Amino acid sequence: MKIYLDNCCYNRPFDNQNALVIQLETEAKLDVQERIKQGEFELCWSFVLDYENGANPFEEVRNRINEWKYIACADCDLNDEIANKASMLMTLGLQQMDASHLACAIYLDADYFLTTDKRVLNKPISDIIVMNPIDFIRSEVDEK
Repeated sequence: MKIYLDNCCYNRPFDNQNALVIQLETEAKLDVQERIKQGEFELCWSFVLDYENGANPFEEVRNRINEWKYIACADCDLNDEIANKASMLMTLGLQQMDASHLACAIYLDADYFLTTDKRVLNKPISDIIVMNPIDFIRSEVDEK
């Protein structure tokens, strides 16, 4: 199973953990990453993650997130197919970065797109399963 985590997911453990939902999303995201390390899931990466993470002002956070690029089984650079798909996704009301992340995940044939961004979670995306990490873990437990 191939999974694409957007930049919100990678940054979640570094967010203020005072709110319970943020703590739960962090734990769920960390569980997914542990299962990637164990080979249960395959990770997808993209030029969009490189771009957004490269803009992170915190060097330690930027470096820790960047390590996941080298664990990924698939990576992509910008191409016409991704650009066209991102443009189409923007017609749903998605911001350019969110649409670009989704277009990359679809291009890489990821099974799941994980995000903590409610603006993405609330859009009708039909090309890929979009979930919050908590819901993803819950669905994994329900299947077993």
